[in-house]
Amino acid sequence: MTRLQTLLKNVTVVRPGAGAPDGEALDIGITDGRFVRVEPDIPASDADEVVDGKGRLAFPGAVDAHQHWGIYNPLESDTDTESRASAQGGVTTGITYMRTGQYYLNQGGPYAQFFPQVLARCEGRSYTDYAFHLAPMMSEHISEIPSIIEDFGVTSFKIFMFYGSHGLHGRSADQSQFLMIPEGERYDLAHFEFVMRGVQQAREKLTELAPYVSLSLHCETAEIMTAYTKLVEQDGSLSGLRAYSASRPPHSEALAITIAAFLADETELPNINLLHLTSRKAMRAAMLMATTFPHVDFRREVTIGHLLASCDSASGIGGKVNPPLRPQEDVEALWEHLLAGDIDWVVSDHACCKDEAKFGDPRDDVFAAKSGFGGAEYLLPGLVSEGRRRGLSLQRIAELTSANPARRFGMTRKGDIAPGYDADLALVDVSGSWTVHAADSLSVQEYTPFEGFELGARVTDTWVRGNRVLHEGNIVGSPAGQYVRRPQG
Repeated sequence: MTRLQTLLKNVTVVRPGAGAPDGEALDIGITDGRFVRVEPDIPASDADEVVDGKGRLAFPGAVDAHQHWGIYNPLESDTDTESRASAQGGVTTGITYMRTGQYYLNQGGPYAQFFPQVLARCEGRSYTDYAFHLAPMMSEHISEIPSIIEDFGVTSFKIFMFYGSHGLHGRSADQSQFLMIPEGERYDLAHFEFVMRGVQQAREKLTELAPYVSLSLHCETAEIMTAYTKLVEQDGSLSGLRAYSASRPPHSEALAITIAAFLADETELPNINLLHLTSRKAMRAAMLMATTFPHVDFRREVTIGHLLASCDSASGIGGKVNPPLRPQEDVEALWEHLLAGDIDWVVSDHACCKDEAKFGDPRDDVFAAKSGFGGAEYLLPGLVSEGRRRGLSLQRIAELTSANPARRFGMTRKGDIAPGYDADLALVDVSGSWTVHAADSLSVQEYTPFEGFELGARVTDTWVRGNRVLHEGNIVGSPAGQYVRRPQG
């Protein structure tokens, strides 16, 4: 029998789709970065190192399928600091949305030239494993899709549906410089259709990889948001995050979802991911489209931010994000759908934006602030805390944070605590509550919209492929994270 390098005892193992809904007492044996034994009462003599789990919950490491490393800070530094914050939230693999244009590397051009720079800037710096989704911003990118899949192991792509004519942070703007696309090209509905056709053509060409190739969409409608932003600012009766929510109303999401679904049907592209749904109207549209087009495999995503905070309960306009935090009735609608099984995964949408970059002049003007905030450090703590309170099983949490995104995005060795899988796991202590303070985060972001929130779960320890990177809440060791080519071999 293989000698165990690490043996984890005295834990309750939570597995997606297996075992008891709230876990079972098992020991975990790790060798060469993989789980090799998961069973009761493994003898301590079988292992070189025995770790006492102190009665905590052992979750498969979270696969945070929606992050934004390098959007507001240099990619090199974000890879270091924000992977630390990810480990603090039980995240062992983060998938970052990356594109050409302003922000990120501030470059245009083909991905054949752009993406190797991305990989080089991340190498050797991350405490978690990482991968990327790429956005075809111009026609040349569409022609590159098959080579992006084969050469770089990137199997997922993205469309930002409002980018063509609405400013990133809320006001209309000249997008030509922002997008950095060739003169004469447009980032519009026709481009979105051609992206879909390009992704589907790649699936038809690369038949063995087709199940892992998908397209994600940020669903908001530029024309609606431009008009409503003017209305809200002219009216002046709303302020802060409630004003921002009103300027990007829920029916803008619902309309974009409907358009995206019809385009998916038209282009015969079956693998569609609807990102960060925020409202009852968005969910209603998403469910209706799934019924209307049953041959399209829609996956529905929500963020931990939209599950924990409303536009009224969040701490200040640091909670500005796209799509916006919504009123509490929409938060409740998301939980209704989550408990009903209508949501496929929960993510952080982590986009670290430091104080100096986040807030405009005047500081309390939500429309002058930048969009996005960090939150990976609260992914497992937040969902376990609030989910348990609302009756969500631990097994379901493991599916939402780990197994489901791993399977969709071709991470075939991640998402479970079982023999043969990468030894990615997080220990979660549910024995007491704690108060969120930005100062305690390992992110370099100096604020959080969750400031002062009480959570009833805390990640104490995190392993990435058998390497302990977080111990009793502190980063340990050196960066051990690796780039994940997909699908994993």
